[in-house]
Parts: sequence; structure tokens; C-alpha cells
Amino acid sequence: MIIEARKGASPEALEEALDLLRRADLDPKVVAWNERTLIVTDRKPGSVGLAQLAEIGIAERMVHPTLKAQLASRDFQVDPTVVKVRDVPIGGDRLTIIAGPCSVESREHLLETGQAVRKLGTSMLRGGVFKPRTSPYEFQGLGEEGLPLLAEVREATGLPVVTEVLEPEKVDVAAKYTDMLQIGTRNMQNFPLLKAVGRSKMPVLLKRGMAATIEEWLQAAEYILLEGNPNVVLCERGVRTFEKATRNTLDLSAVPIVKRQTHLPILVDPSHATGRRELVGPMAKAAVAAGADGILIEVHPKPELALSDSNQQLSLEEFARLIEELRPLAEVVGRGIR
Repeated sequence: MIIEARKGASPEALEEALDLLRRADLDPKVVAWNERTLIVTDRKPGSVGLAQLAEIGIAERMVHPTLKAQLASRDFQVDPTVVKVRDVPIGGDRLTIIAGPCSVESREHLLETGQAVRKLGTSMLRGGVFKPRTSPYEFQGLGEEGLPLLAEVREATGLPVVTEVLEPEKVDVAAKYTDMLQIGTRNMQNFPLLKAVGRSKMPVLLKRGMAATIEEWLQAAEYILLEGNPNVVLCERGVRTFEKATRNTLDLSAVPIVKRQTHLPILVDPSHATGRRELVGPMAKAAVAAGADGILIEVHPKPELALSDSNQQLSLEEFARLIEELRPLAEVVGRGIR
């Protein structure tokens, strides 16, 4: 249950409502949400409790979402959320393209990529500095020394930057140099990390876990929202199945399902989903047709020399062709590219 407190409600009335809910064996949480105060519980109280809440007069409205992810649900908020990353909106009537290398490899490499994708119409720059790799022998990223490079290239190109963060202890330093924090598939259910990025109030890109159901994914988003951070963008990046022809199996049905169930914007990452550069374009187009709010694409000036995920990164020429192919498709679905 979500109780939206009326504006001007006294602290005494708020505490009285909390005491009532605690006596009903509930665990109420107070959430500061877009200049409003919410009281969120895991279920609704009995009829007596509801009557007493009405007598206290604190509630502007009471919502009983059908989803376990209550704050993410359409029951709580009907209108789609538009998350602003600096001056770039994600959601709304135009598609957002986020592009850049899998890993930040050097200043020169990142600057060349950032300037190129900027000219081609990209809205944001991606680049990993903390790289969780399956093998301990693979490139693990530049670590903290890569963060100032992201900030430098942001200033040179004007593109907001997003990077993955792996530990709660690194959230503050990553937030200092970037504009959006990414939670990767391996950390989708790292609950201390979800709470930490929630408390940061930074925009968060939450990737679906490689074996997560949509329900589990949305409940992971709820951890961030419960910290009073409404700036959550979901990202479908494929799930692990028996199929070996692609790196993962891209679940495009998740896009319309998420759109029906939640108000949060959703992106699609065809690079990690397929693991094959020749499949990135077709799946990016399919994602646009399915209703995604944007695309996350890995791009490298020389993919064959990339230190990580070389098989799935597009060259600059391939990326330029894909953007031109996406423009008419975006117009057909009534969106356009930001």
C-alpha cells in the first residue's frame, strides 16, 4: 500500500499514521518522492486501520498496487516517467541513443570515440571503467583512474556519460565524475549496491539480470525507488537460455510488458544480448519497433583491437549506417531520434 500524504500534513499526524500501521504489524517506510511524502507498506491494513487512517486525515490518496514493485507500478503512477540525465531526457516522444566503447582503454581512445558518436547523433556516451569479467585473466578496466577521463571527454563533447559501478563504496566517487550510474546484470540483486545508488539520487540504468524474471527485475528497481530516487531507467540486455548461437537471448517481449506494468522508461542493449556485431543492427531495429525508449550500443574505432567484447562492438562506419537506418523506423513508430 502507498499512502500519499497531503501537503501541509503535520509531523504529529504523520507519526500517528506510522504508529497505527506499526500496531497493525506492518513495516511502514517513509519515502521522500518528488517533493511529496509517501508512506509505503508491504500490504494494506484491515478495514479498521483504513478507517482510522481516514480519521487522522493525513492521506491525499491511498493506492493498493497489484505489483509487488509498488512504486514502479502503473497503479501508483499512470503517466510515463521521463528521466533527465543532465539535459538529455530518457523517455517521452523521442528515442535516446547511448553509444561508446565497452571499456575505457585510454584518453585518446575515449576522446576519438566520443567525438565521433557525437557527430553521428548520439545523446549520451557509455564507457566502462570497472569491468566485471567472467575470467579473472580478462581486462578488468582502468578502475578509478578512468573516471576523470569520462569527465574530460564529457566536457569536450557535451555528452552526458554513464558507467557501471560495482560496489556501494564506489558510488560516491563514480557519481563525482559521471551523470548516470549503471547497475550491470551481475549486480541486479546486489541489494546494498541498489540502496546506495538509490541514496545517491543519481539517474540509474538498471540492467536485467542474466537469469532474472521481469518480476525480479522490477523488484530490484523498487529497492532504488524506495530510497526516494525516482530516476530509474530499465535496460533489457538478454537472458541466458540453452541457445548458443547468440551470447544471450534477447527478450523483446519484456519491452511491452514493462511498458504495461510500469511507468519507468526502458532501453535495449542489443550488443550484450547478441554478442555478434552483425546482429546488433537487426535487434536494435526490432527494439525500436517493440516500443523501447532508446538503444544502448557498443562502438569502437577499431573493434578488432578492443580490449573487451571485440566481437560485439560496431565500428564507427557500421554505427553511422545503423543510425541512418533507425531514423525512418523511429518516425514510423511515431518517435524520432533525440
